[in-house]
Formats: sequence, C-alpha cells, structure tokens
Amino acid sequence: MAYNDKHIQIIETAEELFAKKGYEASTVRDIAEEAGVNIAMISYYFGSKEKLLEALFNHRLGNLKMRVESLLKNDSLSPFQKIDILIDEHIERVIQHEGFYKIMLCEQVINKNPVIIKLLLEIKKRNSGLINELIIDGQEKGAFKKNVDVILLMSTLVGTVIQTLINCPFYREYNEMKKTPAKEFEETMQKRLSLHVKKIFKAILTNEA
Repeated sequence: MAYNDKHIQIIETAEELFAKKGYEASTVRDIAEEAGVNIAMISYYFGSKEKLLEALFNHRLGNLKMRVESLLKNDSLSPFQKIDILIDEHIERVIQHEGFYKIMLCEQVINKNPVIIKLLLEIKKRNSGLINELIIDGQEKGAFKKNVDVILLMSTLVGTVIQTLINCPFYREYNEMKKTPAKEFEETMQKRLSLHVKKIFKAILTNEA
C-alpha cells in the first residue's frame, strides 16, 4: 500500500508512542491527540490499532526490494561493495529509527500479536530471498564462497546492530566515553559498528578474517 502524507503522520506518531509507552499502553485516542487528528480518521485509514501497527512495520521494512534490485543492476560496484552499502544503510536506518527497532524487538520477545509475528515472518522470508540474490550474484562472479547460510548471515547483521544499539550506554561507559559529546559518540559508534560487521561478513563470505 502507498501511504500519503497523512497516513505517514499518523504512522510515525504511533511509532513514537509505541516506543515510549508500549503498544498495549498506547490508545488510539492517544495517537489521535498526538497526531492532531480525530479518532474517526485513524479508523478510516487503518481500521484498528493492530492494523496501524502492521502499517508501521510495512512502512519501515518495505523498501528493501527496490534497493537490492537497484544494486543488482549496478555493474560498477563489486559484490562486496554492494554488501557494504546494505550494511551501512541498515546501520543508518536502525540509528535513525531506534524507536521502531525497539518496538520490533519487543513484539518478537512478547510474541502476543500473531498478525505482527506472521507479518515479520513474511518480511524476513522476502528480505532473505533478496539478500540471497546478492549472495548468488557474488558467488557467480567468484567473490563469495559457496554454501553461505543466508539466514544466519542476516541474523548476524540484525542481531549485532540491535544489541549494540541497546547496549550503547554500557559501551560508552566501558570505553570511557561518557564525556564524549553525543553526536561525536554516535558517529564513532556507527563507524566502529560498520567496520566490525563488514569484517564478520568478509570472514563468513570468503573464509578470510
């Protein structure tokens, strides 16, 4: 579904509230008040709070297909450059939309919403298939080894990034960076995380550390 500006305003308002208060504690009335719309508009656009949450997941996770297709067609990039781009874009996306990824993690841990769990499963299947196309492309070009477990590869990316995000306060304290300005710390953390994940991917894809 294509979302217009009003859809996105409501979706992103719901995202903020779900991240701050939790899905169960956030009411449609809360969302309507924060978004500056009436409850009837939310019902008209989405039908229910559950459908609004589903729309949020589609909004944040639905654009990978076009990105991978674009990279596959780009013959000026090496297979590793394409993978590196996806890694950097994923890290950037998680940092920019921290609230959403915490919601996603919470929904999976709680596992009380079968609609969202089913939606996530479908999105994971689709995205894994897309990433597999990039891996196969790299294998055919002799850049990547055979027998790569794409699911574990993507779990490495997603898990490493989200756990790093959650543990940023500890990482900051452990590395004696508590006095480092927030923007500088974020940029340093992002660079270190990017380099770390790329090294892991290189080791997995080529047997090289």
